[in-house]
Amino acid sequence: MTNVTSTVVRLKLSLLRNGLRQSGGRRAAFVASAVVALLFGVLQLLGLVLLRGHAHADAVAVLVTAVLALGWAFMPLFFPSGDETLDPTRLVMFPLRPRPLVRALLAASLVGIGPLFTLLLLVGCAVSVAHGAAGYGVAVVAVALALLVCVALARAVAAANVRLLTSRKGRDLAVLSGLVIAVGAQLVNFGARSLGSAGLGELAPVADAVRWLPPASAIGAVHSASEGSYGTAVAQLALCAAALALLVGAWARTLTRLMTAPDGSTLQAPDSAGRGPASSDGLARLLPSGRTGTVMMRSLRYVWRDPKTKAAWVTSLAIGLIVPVFNALQGTGSIYFACFAAGMLGIQMYNQFGQDTSAFWMVAMTISSTRDAYVELRGRALALLVITLPYATLVTVLTTAMLDDWPRLPEVLGLSFALLGAMLATGAWTSARFPYSIPQEGHRNVAAGQTGLAWIAIFGGMVSAALLCAPVIALTIAVNVSAGGGEWTWLLLPVGAAYGATITWAGLRAAAPRTAAYLPEILVAVSRG
Repeated sequence: MTNVTSTVVRLKLSLLRNGLRQSGGRRAAFVASAVVALLFGVLQLLGLVLLRGHAHADAVAVLVTAVLALGWAFMPLFFPSGDETLDPTRLVMFPLRPRPLVRALLAASLVGIGPLFTLLLLVGCAVSVAHGAAGYGVAVVAVALALLVCVALARAVAAANVRLLTSRKGRDLAVLSGLVIAVGAQLVNFGARSLGSAGLGELAPVADAVRWLPPASAIGAVHSASEGSYGTAVAQLALCAAALALLVGAWARTLTRLMTAPDGSTLQAPDSAGRGPASSDGLARLLPSGRTGTVMMRSLRYVWRDPKTKAAWVTSLAIGLIVPVFNALQGTGSIYFACFAAGMLGIQMYNQFGQDTSAFWMVAMTISSTRDAYVELRGRALALLVITLPYATLVTVLTTAMLDDWPRLPEVLGLSFALLGAMLATGAWTSARFPYSIPQEGHRNVAAGQTGLAWIAIFGGMVSAALLCAPVIALTIAVNVSAGGGEWTWLLLPVGAAYGATITWAGLRAAAPRTAAYLPEILVAVSRG
């Protein structure tokens, strides 16, 4: 048993070491992330220790432990490639029994930055509520149990979904990470403001229920033992230990099934042969004929099928809605925040050729003139408008309704359309001038050595788009500050729409000659990585 465990632990260390040997950039990224994570963990530890003696320290400690458990449960689904040992099917050809393998993998899971960061927070939670010899004695057991439950929970969830996580379509789950991060950041911001005004006492009712849910019950046991409720402390520790046993048992059963059952994802369904994408045929009938419709269909299929493109779209859609809506809910928002939706979606026009990766050579072979390049860029811009125009309008109307500021709806819509047109124009030009490759494997969105190009393309293009919008912004300000100008604000909607359409046309026209003339350079740039 000891040999299996030590071998798997050494395997985990070898994977980490060999991964860092691949490049200096990877080593630097690992060291930087480790330093930041550990520094943040130490600061959180000190902050939790400073809560000792606070009336609601136990509520904070219990809820922090619960949030840690949620993170361990869901992060393997969003980042399946973060740990190569998450896939136990790689060991299927070795003569290993499930239960010894479970213990070995559990020990290997304790190696890494994540477990150390979790340990720091759990120690801080335990110290913040521990008092007396009994409290500290229970704290030692509680921290170990809570850490093991978090790790076992992550492993059990990953093993139960390993067939999905290791399949190509299953990796689309990573798309949800952008949405979860965007929503979670706004929820944390909203919650922090609420607590800032109402105090930590608002956490007490939730903590009273969560303290009986493992692994938060382990920290609850520390508080109970410190208060002299030894029976309650034993019951809470028993709940955490029972949860650990159930998770390990479920993990072992899943491993047995993975090691002995065939992979159904490799078996072809008997009725799948010859089945065509019927849904795409209906969409094709709605698109223009000729090259424009073909380019639009290809771009829309990228949005739906390509994991990296889909992830970028989901994140932009989520943030474009969350920022104005959450600010409106907090009572600090402005109707002009609705322009954030058009800005986030306009970014998708940047690096249009990079999303094609090495397949861009097939597109390049169909471009033999400036006219061909213009039609190609126009089709990509129209595909983007199919989604962005109704979405930006919806977000603007929703934000206006929440703020009850209907007189400003026309001018905000006009600004949104003008901003969207400016970003389409600059995005088309930067796609031809500063193209860069998007790696298909891993979570990097820029190939090594092209980070500078990406920064220039995106942020330079955004600054240029803001400058291009200056006339509409100046007109909006002038109408609002002039006497009686409120009667003419409705004119800003057609003016903004017309300006956006004109600037988009001009940007596509300006980018077409560059695209046609520098096709070989663009192909080399987007095919790297």
